[in-house]
Amino acid sequence: MDVNIKHDKEYQQFTASMGEEDAELAYATPSEEVMDFTHTFVPESARGKGIANKLIEEGLCYAEENGKKVIATCPVVKKFIDRNSNYQKLLQE
Repeated sequence: MDVNIKHDKEYQQFTASMGEEDAELAYATPSEEVMDFTHTFVPESARGKGIANKLIEEGLCYAEENGKKVIATCPVVKKFIDRNSNYQKLLQE
């Protein structure tokens, strides 16, 4: 499934349009060099299609490209990082 993900810095989220509802990965910025991924949401009609993983990957790639460390408050993000060791280096110590 091809997904177009947009990053909205003002509202601190990555979104993918799913028709009536958007899928989203929300984050907070406790400091200028840290992104805390706090919440992942995918509409029920779009679940099971890898949308959350694409959102998370987009968020983590953005963090890496911008030299930011990551906090995985959202359990879905934590699970994704646990399964994808190449992103573990981004975790804040």
